[in-house]
Amino acid sequence: MNVLLPVILCGGSGTRLWPLSREKHPKQLLMLGGDNHTMLQSTALRITCDAMPDGWKLEHPLVVGQEECRFMTAEQLRQVDMTASRILLEPVGRNTAPALTLAALAAVEDGNDPVLVAMPADHVMLHPEVFCETLAQGLPLAMAGRVMTFGIVPTAPETGYGYIRCGKPINATPAQEIMSFVEKPDIETARRYVADGNYLWNSGIFMMKASTWLKQMDRFRPDILAACMMAMAQSTTDHDFTRIDKEAFVDCPSDSIDYAVMERLVSADEDAIGAVLSLDAGWSDVGAWSALWEIGDKDKEGNVLAGDVLAMDTRNSLVRAENRMVACIGMDDTVVVETADAVLVAHRDHLHLVKDAVAQLKSAGRPECDAHRKVQRPWGYYDSLDGGMRFQVKRIVVSPGACLSLQMHHHRAEHWVVVTGTARVTRGDEKFLLTENQSTYIPLGTVHRLENPGVVPLEIIEVQSGTYLGEDDIVRFEDFYGRDERLSELMSMAATTSVSSTVHH
Repeated sequence: MNVLLPVILCGGSGTRLWPLSREKHPKQLLMLGGDNHTMLQSTALRITCDAMPDGWKLEHPLVVGQEECRFMTAEQLRQVDMTASRILLEPVGRNTAPALTLAALAAVEDGNDPVLVAMPADHVMLHPEVFCETLAQGLPLAMAGRVMTFGIVPTAPETGYGYIRCGKPINATPAQEIMSFVEKPDIETARRYVADGNYLWNSGIFMMKASTWLKQMDRFRPDILAACMMAMAQSTTDHDFTRIDKEAFVDCPSDSIDYAVMERLVSADEDAIGAVLSLDAGWSDVGAWSALWEIGDKDKEGNVLAGDVLAMDTRNSLVRAENRMVACIGMDDTVVVETADAVLVAHRDHLHLVKDAVAQLKSAGRPECDAHRKVQRPWGYYDSLDGGMRFQVKRIVVSPGACLSLQMHHHRAEHWVVVTGTARVTRGDEKFLLTENQSTYIPLGTVHRLENPGVVPLEIIEVQSGTYLGEDDIVRFEDFYGRDERLSELMSMAATTSVSSTVHH
């Protein structure tokens, strides 16, 4: 039986969707498509077993993602009853060609040679059934050694997408030869492409046998293939994750699937195995807030509203309230996005500058471009409620059966008050339970752990006090989530800091 293996490319930071998308909580982990799923979840659910032709088996998806987001990635798949066949963790980003190469190498490790369909995790597909039908049309061509891509039927002269110029049909199939790939055009050129009828938007979705991809990488980018082979050979397994060797992968050149292979497989090539299928499935890459306004459900004034929003005399705007009520009065063509720690207000004609704003924030060392106030952890999450000189207040929620690492802080003490649930506390040599309205104190330098032995979420309020309250003031002695790989480094750093503090005081 033939096997189709979805490969979900889960890298990228989505800076143009700030302040909702952050470096440590990128857009693929957000609910943006309007179907009550995150973009990652929607991508994982996009291809169904029912849509597979006779003689084909659908494998669980293989995910290539970021180290920083590994637990959120696995948890979001679990929430939709989806188990990844593997989750490959890139230690650094090297664009899509190395990511797909890692996936192909993993796919052939057991001697099989599945057809891969590479899908970025940050796309919206309003009609996934049409995507599956189009996918099925390309499977025989992929089995025959073709490298397939999917071109989106243009709905407007869009200047934000690359284009594919299509040639003649291939063997009386719906697929066409690829004449050329065209960079993002100016508006007049885009209008000409749309009027011509032979141009499609480049979707960034690809399909081919794993061996076909590796053969083309060996042909065109043997340097990338060699680096990926070395990194995979030295990879390690950690829980549900395959950690790609950093020392080998950091030397891998960065390149996209388009530049590395696809643009070399056009019809002018003597081995013209590139092919494109036309796709009309309500696709959007949701690259900016303008894209969300375009695909969103609009009211009679052309507004896309989400959350607790009051819009008066406001037209053709996108307003999204995440935490508080937002009132907009007398606004046209505007985007307003409210989060707990940052608010974006921009004219729709200037949304291309959001990325520049994030760069300025990053240069200034502002935390708002890095993470949300509410930070996900493998055991639950914490929300930083307040802070000042020498103190910080957090709301900590621990999932049933989960526990934090056995840890110690050099520069802060902590007070814990249980709001709901039951806490099992380790404090030095003591172990005891706390229930609602009970509290405890963790002195500076004391080894401690917080666990939730119950069946409901545990919620506590934590008050930290001390000379330094950063998240890096933590020494982990035991951790169930594989986060103690820096233990020796952190202990050494903390000890050095402690000695220095003693000497100076």
